[in-house]
Amino acid sequence: MKARERSRAPSVRQLRVGEEIRHCLAAVLNRGDLRDPDLRGVSVTVSEVRVSPDLRNATAFVMPLGGERPGEVIKALDRAAAFLKRQIAREVQLRNVPNLSFRRDETYDEATRIDTILRSSDVARDLDPETPDDPRNPSDPAER
Repeated sequence: MKARERSRAPSVRQLRVGEEIRHCLAAVLNRGDLRDPDLRGVSVTVSEVRVSPDLRNATAFVMPLGGERPGEVIKALDRAAAFLKRQIAREVQLRNVPNLSFRRDETYDEATRIDTILRSSDVARDLDPETPDDPRNPSDPAER
């Protein structure tokens, strides 16, 4: 039964709360309210916040601008989680403010990998209409 629960899509409430928390986190990080030396001078993008079905835990997917020192930045954000939770409590109307955890956003790496594949010579050759077909597989039905 729990396997089915994990595969369910998030509810509208989870999505709404996650988006509110994402906006709040982005505002706090943009203001520079955190005094951690590992966060000084670092711009952090909060791309998504996933909230558990019971709304008690939230995972924020973040990436420092330029992808520099993501491990240090995430550790610093984890250290500041209590402060960030208090900021969310002030700005977002929730009965219970979720506990925060931070993870590195892997979508940028995945997008770069896909872009590299799409720019490869093999894909460019396949997409070029001027490139003759493979001689082993002629496109002219008379040649088959």
